[in-house]
Amino acid sequence: MSAGESSGNDEKKYKGVRRRRWGKWVSEIRVPGTEERLWLGSYSTPEAAAVAHDIAFYCLRRPSSLAALNFPSMLPPCVNTDMSPRSVQRAASDAGMAVDAQMVISNSSANNGVMEKEKDGIGGSWERSEGRETEGLSISVEDYL
Repeated sequence: MSAGESSGNDEKKYKGVRRRRWGKWVSEIRVPGTEERLWLGSYSTPEAAAVAHDIAFYCLRRPSSLAALNFPSMLPPCVNTDMSPRSVQRAASDAGMAVDAQMVISNSSANNGVMEKEKDGIGGSWERSEGRETEGLSISVEDYL
């Protein structure tokens, strides 16, 4: 097995993201020119950790190309590259949490849709009103930057 191959895992590998033994996804980044590391957070999904890393990477390193990012199309146009490391940490963490919340909500909505068709033991049915759980909840990365 080469160094680039995974050991039977079909999970996507994102830059700046690793998985803890207990299943959480985490991200951190080194501040350029220092030995300081910024903790970007712990997330339920690898995509959320990857978005946090992308924002921090872009703000701290100001790359000339977006090719080094995990999700270059998700980078908000109003990202400020003139922030302190702590401000970058907060922006990246907030964006990661927003993506995590969106993914958890969309996954739970998809899973709850199955309950609509199943019957309980008394002849009634489990019903779910479309959109009730997320009504009025609109989370986006741009809201947190």
